[in-house]
Amino acid sequence: MKRAYYSNSILGFLKDDNSKILGELSLYHTHALEELQKNAWIGEINILKDQLQDFPNGQVYFEFAIPRMGKRVDNIVVINDIVFVLEFKVGDFEYGNHAIEQVIDYTLDLKNFHEGSHHTKLIPVLISTNASDFDNDQDQIEDLYTAARTNKNNLGEYLKEVLKNSNGDNINHFDWETSIYKPTPTIVEAAQALYKGHNVQEISRSDAGAINLSRTATCLNRIVENSKLYLKKSICFVTGVPGAGKTLAGLNIANERMKSDEDEHAVFLSGNGPLVDVLREALTRDEVKTSKENGTPLTKKQAAIKANSFIQNIHHFRDDNLISLKAPIEKVVVFDEAQRAWTRAKASSFMKVKKGVEDFNMSEPEFLIDVMNRHQDWCVIICLIGGGQEINTGEAGLEEWILALKEHYSEWDIHYSDLISENKNYIKSAELRSWIKENGESEKDLHLAVSVRSFRSEQLSNFVHELLELNTNSVKSLYQEIKDDYPIVLTRDLEIAKGWLRNNAKGTERMGIVSSSGARRLRPHSIDVKNEISPAEWFLNDENDIRSSYFLEVIATEFDIQGLEIDWVCLAWGANFFLDTENEWNFQKFSGTKWQNINQEITKQYLINTYRVLLTRARQGMVLFIPRGSDIDHTRPSEFYDATFKYLKDLGIKELTKDNFVPVKPKKKFNPKLKIVSSKSSPNQTKLFSQKLENKNSAEIPPNKVKIGKFVKTTLLNLFNQNLIDTAEIIRMQNEDYSRDTFHIQYPLLRKKLSTDPDKILRYWKGVININKIDYFICSEWYEQPNNNDRPYFLKWLRKIRNTETT
Repeated sequence: MKRAYYSNSILGFLKDDNSKILGELSLYHTHALEELQKNAWIGEINILKDQLQDFPNGQVYFEFAIPRMGKRVDNIVVINDIVFVLEFKVGDFEYGNHAIEQVIDYTLDLKNFHEGSHHTKLIPVLISTNASDFDNDQDQIEDLYTAARTNKNNLGEYLKEVLKNSNGDNINHFDWETSIYKPTPTIVEAAQALYKGHNVQEISRSDAGAINLSRTATCLNRIVENSKLYLKKSICFVTGVPGAGKTLAGLNIANERMKSDEDEHAVFLSGNGPLVDVLREALTRDEVKTSKENGTPLTKKQAAIKANSFIQNIHHFRDDNLISLKAPIEKVVVFDEAQRAWTRAKASSFMKVKKGVEDFNMSEPEFLIDVMNRHQDWCVIICLIGGGQEINTGEAGLEEWILALKEHYSEWDIHYSDLISENKNYIKSAELRSWIKENGESEKDLHLAVSVRSFRSEQLSNFVHELLELNTNSVKSLYQEIKDDYPIVLTRDLEIAKGWLRNNAKGTERMGIVSSSGARRLRPHSIDVKNEISPAEWFLNDENDIRSSYFLEVIATEFDIQGLEIDWVCLAWGANFFLDTENEWNFQKFSGTKWQNINQEITKQYLINTYRVLLTRARQGMVLFIPRGSDIDHTRPSEFYDATFKYLKDLGIKELTKDNFVPVKPKKKFNPKLKIVSSKSSPNQTKLFSQKLENKNSAEIPPNKVKIGKFVKTTLLNLFNQNLIDTAEIIRMQNEDYSRDTFHIQYPLLRKKLSTDPDKILRYWKGVININKIDYFICSEWYEQPNNNDRPYFLKWLRKIRNTETT
């Protein structure tokens, strides 16, 4: 991947002919060059040539690569000891929130993953070319809580102001540009990048400290090619520590082998429903967005068909192949988290009770191998194995796969990670370990040894293991190694935990609360582990959506989050897993109104693995919330929490209290002016839909001077236009019950405009209002009659909104 499409000294850039620069940019542009992109480059070139006249000593880059995100930043300008990261919005009159977050994300990506930027001052700058001047808060900008807002006329002035305080050593632009980039994408980012055609080398770490994912890809590709060439049926077992990139390796190989025109369909299968839902939704949304940018728009339904064929739920794959005895279309099948496939007992019970299949007598691994064995020529199964993460009863582990091969499919070629035959945690049976050694081929490149989930600490997996094993000396030592790069803090106050998350998350870095599904008595803290979430909404929706992780209202359990990760995590520790005064783990489950001890060893191990999963979900850092308990609640006595808290604190983990924690002032959202649209409106109508009042107090038109309908419409439009109604209220206003109870109307106050809707729909005013890039109709069914008067309800709601705004 070329680091930048065009780079030159500022002096050289100022001298270069514009057509020469444009030619170089066009040469390296991998997609069809749209007129929009060409015009944007022309705008950037002209503005930078005008605004960089006073900075002859420096370097300028166009389309600088951000590999982890599979994107390129518009421009980077390096002057003295500062790197300015520039995002242009040519033609824009406003500083959009999305653009601000975008340039912050690019800057954070460089800061975290680009070696030359780790200790360099980076300044994110948004240039909305036609926007008005803005009074920037430089401290917030340098802390990467926001971006500088400039336009085509004052960019140079801003650069001068920042450079006044430049006092470090000048950056060697060549060393900076060519320094190592070590990306560790989230699984969602990786799937999106691979789906777009990027290769695994571009989005994987390039240092020798981690086993390169590309070596695993090369090994798997060799096995597939040999199976295809020599008409063999092969199975591969890929192992790795939690977060080592097994899923990424599987997605990569499935994506590479997905060649339907060569009779080589491939699919990525997972029994992890949330992972499937999140990846499918992410790929679908991204495909819709990309198709629009490329001028060939797809509907979400069209994009979903392709994504759904690439990533499937393993249980749906199983059910489809129960119906038919034909070989599936896929020749290469990747099973994610294969150790979680069901045992014979669980599979048989499920088939009998849920599917009405009385004579099903196979484990899930045996059945899945049997399905692929229907191919007459060749096929490859790739099993991704995560040791020590089984978190549910009836999960078979790796042994069930080996047993099925030994008893029924011994003629298959077996390729396995060398760790499988060496580590008893994978195969406890000495007989099966001996059998696989004799009948399979050990491949060292099929084991991924180092976690890349937390790019700030490769020792996190070891730390969590030692913590759960209660190896105090070892875990203390590991904590000292990771604490500076991977912050872990402790608190007994949930609001402080939330504040710590908000302090640390920047740009679109994702934060959220997680907890064990068995932590039933966190409900007094408004943490309800029984409240089911939509994983796709929790992981993908933005900070304005109350269903997203950002809102810190709904929590994810181990079943929602296994195989996925976010940047900053609060783990709410439950009373189902706690230390007693003898420094031993206690295991409980809540039944009815009381706790019951867990005595079965395998169930205890599942609970340990639950906390192992939860403790390894944060990429950048985590806060551990340990409640204080309650002396008046027999289900939450303090002894269920105190020893655990003491253990963690004695390791050296810092406790946050009201005395030592200062929340950062929340970053102020800069909201672009709402766009109000009324198709085919008269001049008077257009004025009504777009007028803005000069102050808050004028937002309410005197009730006795205007009819209810006009009063409601005018008031709402002005409230929306001044951004006085928050996102949560906008969501509630789309609910029929809420609208009936609050406004005394019979239909949702707001209704999203569908692509098939005309400009006027029944019971709603003509024209739409655009809020956060979504078009809405406003309900027109308002009455003011003696027996049906909506005005008092609306006035009551309006007073509440105004009181909220002034407090």
